Amino acid sequence: MSANDKPATDASKPKSSQNIQGEGDYAATRRFRADAERFLKDADVPDLARKAAPKSKEEAAELKKAEEIGRSHSADAKGSDAKPKR
Repeated sequence: MSANDKPATDASKPKSSQNIQGEGDYAATRRFRADAERFLKDADVPDLARKAAPKSKEEAAELKKAEEIGRSHSADAKGSDAKPKR
């Protein structure tokens, strides 16, 4: 096969009949976005936030500690979600 020959099938180009899975699952992305928009439109988000709030000072402290542990594993462990400067 010469450099100009193409393989019989080109897997890099999705076909309309081909189911794309994983990070390229466009149909799942569309469903997720539609569901998220519907939830935000229909749900009482402030009420849900109140219900999810810590029930005690101990629970609040436990959640804060868990957040700090999680952030310590991030690329920028200083408490910022911003990407580190390069």
